[in-house]
Amino acid sequence: MWKVSRVEEGDRIVLRILGRLEGKGLNELEDALASQAEIENLTLDLADVKLVDHDTVRFLANCENSGATLRNCPAYIRAWIAAENAS
Repeated sequence: MWKVSRVEEGDRIVLRILGRLEGKGLNELEDALASQAEIENLTLDLADVKLVDHDTVRFLANCENSGATLRNCPAYIRAWIAAENAS
């Protein structure tokens, strides 16, 4: 289960994600992102993310590769994203 809160910081939109991100909930998160401004102006704050799965890591890697910023990304998620990008 996860929640998202939205904060504007100048021209950037910050989505603070809390909880567990798993593949079965990604459709809802994708919908939340689709309703936001251009992805280049988007920051995903992952400070309060407790658990992710492989589908979520792929999703986060795609977001970052599309121009989104990942803030407060835990080291284990960052390492997993790096491995995903290398494959």
